[in-house]
Amino acid sequence: MVDLLELRDKIDVIDAQIVELYEQRMEICKQVAEYKISTGKKVFDRQREMEKLEKVKSLTEDPFYKHGVEELFEQIMSMSRKLQYRLLAENGSLGRLPFIGVDELETRRARVVFQGTEGAYSQAAMMKFFGDQVKSFHVDSFRDAMSAIDEGSADFAVLPIENSTAGIVTEIYDLLQEYENYIVGEQVIAIEHCLLAAPGTKISDIKRVYSHPQSLMQSARFLNGHDWQQISMQNNAFAAKKVAEEGLHDQAAIAGAHAADIYGLEILQRGINDCGSNSTRFIIVTNQKIFRKDAKKISICFEVPHESGSLYHMLSHFIYNNSNMTKIESRPIEERDWEYRFFIDFEGNLSDGAVKNALRGLRDEARNMKILGNY
Repeated sequence: MVDLLELRDKIDVIDAQIVELYEQRMEICKQVAEYKISTGKKVFDRQREMEKLEKVKSLTEDPFYKHGVEELFEQIMSMSRKLQYRLLAENGSLGRLPFIGVDELETRRARVVFQGTEGAYSQAAMMKFFGDQVKSFHVDSFRDAMSAIDEGSADFAVLPIENSTAGIVTEIYDLLQEYENYIVGEQVIAIEHCLLAAPGTKISDIKRVYSHPQSLMQSARFLNGHDWQQISMQNNAFAAKKVAEEGLHDQAAIAGAHAADIYGLEILQRGINDCGSNSTRFIIVTNQKIFRKDAKKISICFEVPHESGSLYHMLSHFIYNNSNMTKIESRPIEERDWEYRFFIDFEGNLSDGAVKNALRGLRDEARNMKILGNY
């Protein structure tokens, strides 16, 4: 019977040889990087790598080993590319990112747009970020808000991108990819849904309640305790405005306390949403490629080849550069069945060398990589 310890000793000897050969290979890769620095040649040569994989796979006949050799050399070549990217960065050959660092955002004379109407949660987020005296206007749709800053009629837009209970606002992700607008800030506000009605209304008078479908859903436990007709509206603030303008005592709106103040409505009950920790994250968007010098979060999006392991190889750039990825979402790509665009948030600043290194690798290897902002 073969001795297990003896077999392990043999494996240790082979492993040491593999490490030694790996080091030799990486030393040669450094010379390759030096050549590419001097000639301006791109690091990633997909055709060359595909040919190399086919060649090393042909060195073994066993189908299982062929697959293993392919995975092994994919990793080796990936590490080679990352080493070359690092050396290019150290030699200042990565180029500058097309974003300008600023000490502060210019907000004193800024004009800000938000979606909805007076009393919307977006307005509350805007006032918390920019202050009560901000010059602002509102539009009907998220696309209208994006268009307003794209064409210059507004300097900033405030848009909801994620709710802690309902998840992401998918339309915002799609618009961020479509428009040349960029995230420069974020604001999180607690969402406390209130039951609002015309002054003098009692809960027993109510027959109909208006609100955004998401707010109706988030207040389902409270609403299920009453035999009321639930009517969806485009926005919570629109619902509050309707109830205020009509002044009827048999209807109510679900909206924030901010809307009650604006429209002169009574708060019949606070905190009717099922989850007490409900909050929404809003992004501050502009059409300028700028970022605060103290920014700590970066958002990007990219597409990947529709091949096994392609997303894994993209994410490895974050691991190699010690970047902490905090979020990943996917959205289907229009007119390309079963292909997806990935949206990623990770910690860092565009002036960091490791961040530049990771982004350069992603830009070379992913499809249509876009920096959405640093904030």
